[in-house]
Formats: sequence, C-alpha cells, structure tokens
Amino acid sequence: MTSLFNPADREALSLRLAALESSSARRWGKMDPAQMLRHCALGLEAATGDRPMEQVFLGKLISPFIRGLAFGRRPFSRNGPTHPDFVVSDQRDFDRECSRLATMIDRFVQRGPESAGRCTHAFFGRLTGDEWGRLMYKHIDHHLRQFGV
Repeated sequence: MTSLFNPADREALSLRLAALESSSARRWGKMDPAQMLRHCALGLEAATGDRPMEQVFLGKLISPFIRGLAFGRRPFSRNGPTHPDFVVSDQRDFDRECSRLATMIDRFVQRGPESAGRCTHAFFGRLTGDEWGRLMYKHIDHHLRQFGV
C-alpha cells in the first residue's frame, strides 16, 4: 500500500507536486493550488506533532465504522468534510506553500513512523506510524487529483 514512508511512493508524489502550477484548475472543491498546498502542510503538522490535536467527539463515535474506507486502497471521495483547523481560505503564495509542503514531507519522513505513531489524528484518534504514512500519502494524492496532477 502507498505511503509517504516508501521512497518510491514519495518520489512519485514529488514529481506530481512539481507538475502542479499556480494556475492549475480545480476539478472540485473551493481551494486554489496555493491554498491546497497549505492545507496539506497543516495536515502534516498534525502528523509530526507540530500541531497537537485531540480527537473530536464525532470521530470517537463513528471512526471505527469508516476506518476501513480511509485506510483502504480506494482514493478519498470528493468534497469530504474538513476539520476547521485545516480550512484555508485566505490568499497564499504558491511558491512559498510548495516549498513549505516539501519541507513538511521531509520532516515527517525524517521523524519516522515511530514518532508519527505518537500523534493524535483529529478524527481517527491514535494511529500507528504506518497508518499515518498511508493517510498522509492518500491525503496529498487526493488533492493532487483535485488539480489534475
């Protein structure tokens, strides 16, 4: 299964990120490319522990029932809910956000699965490092597909 902790998967994602342009048209959603890059970096901040999160009550109730969908092979569906802390609606600088996301990917990978496994996801709660690696890959993949890359 794809994961940011897998070098080949990470390289393929990096090539797709390099193909993203500030003018890339979205296929769904509200964010422009720079906002999407910031949004993905914020998610990685939770995965590195730089942005500590607590599991929301709704997640405690229903995450056991949808966990298989989130961590399975199928891509995320369009227009899913976003935690309020990860909504980006202000104008962002594309190049700066692209660099920031690359830095956060590197930071996540360097810290490794053991470190990620100590972080709490805002919806799913505690995840293993492997689950974080797969989830962060799927999240970035989802948003690159949003812009056709």
